[in-house]
Amino acid sequence: MKTYLADIIPKIKRYSEKLDNLTLLTNQHWVVLDELRNSKFVYIFRSNYELLISQNGKVEKGKWEYLGNNSLLIERTDESYLFRHGFFDSNILALKVDGKDEFAFLVNENNYGGDLNSIEKVLDFLEKKYLKIIPQNQIELPNNFDKFQEVEGKPLNLEKDLNPVENAEWKYGYMDRQGNLIINFKYDGAYDFFEDLALVYVTRNINDYYGFIDKKGNEVIPLKYEYAKSFSEGLCLVRLNRKFGYLNKKGETIIPLRFDDADPFEFGKARVKQNGRRFYIDSNGNEL
Repeated sequence: MKTYLADIIPKIKRYSEKLDNLTLLTNQHWVVLDELRNSKFVYIFRSNYELLISQNGKVEKGKWEYLGNNSLLIERTDESYLFRHGFFDSNILALKVDGKDEFAFLVNENNYGGDLNSIEKVLDFLEKKYLKIIPQNQIELPNNFDKFQEVEGKPLNLEKDLNPVENAEWKYGYMDRQGNLIINFKYDGAYDFFEDLALVYVTRNINDYYGFIDKKGNEVIPLKYEYAKSFSEGLCLVRLNRKFGYLNKKGETIIPLRFDDADPFEFGKARVKQNGRRFYIDSNGNEL
C-alpha cells in the first residue's frame, strides 16, 4: 500500500470511530486508494481474523489482528505491517504507518465508485464533512453569528449558553452567545453540553483521554477514560481497560465497568454486550 502525508487527519480525529469497532471494520470491501486508477486491490477483514486481499479477482490470504491501543497488525505472505489509528468511519479507513507521519488510505467499496476515487477527492470529502473551523477573526463579532461556519457538522446553536469552537492550532474551547471565549482552547476534542456537563478529551502519545467539564471549565470527571459518551438520563458511558460501564455526574461508578460493549441510556434502558451476549439493562445495572 502506498502511503500519504495527510495533515488533515489530526484535525478530524475527534469525529473518528475507534479501530476496535470491529463491526464497522469487518466484512467490508476496503479498496486501496492509490490502486483505483490501475489494478484494483480490495482488503476484506473477516471476523475470524483472516485477511483476504483481492487483486483483479486473484485472492491472497493473510491475517490481521487488532492489538489494542488502537493498533492493527496486517500480515501478508511476504511482509507484515503495524498500523496505528488514523481516521475511521463508514467511508474512509486511514491507517497511520507506525513510526511515520504517513497514512494508508482505503475507501469502502460502496462509495468508491463515485467521487472518492483519488487522494485529492478523499481529502476534500473529509474536509467538507468534518473540518468546520470557526475563523478567529469572527470570534470578536458577537452580532454576526450568521457568519459562523458549522461546528461538529451542524450550525452553531444560538440557544445554548456555550458552544465548542476550534482555533487555528486545532485546540478546542467554548464560546458564549455573545462571542466571548469562556473556556480556553486546551482540548483536542470538545462536544456540546448535555445535562450541564461537556465531554472533552486530550491526546497524549497518540492516545485519547476522555472526561467531563462543567460550564466554568472545571474538570468534574477526570480525563482518564479510553472512551466516553455524553450524559444521557443522568449517566455517561465510559470505557477503561477495555471494559464499559456508567458514571453519574459526580464521577461515581453507578454500573461497574464490566461490559465488552455498551450504548448510552435511552428511555430508561441501555443495550450492552457481555461474554458474547447482547441484552438490555436498567439504570441500576439490572438485566431487563
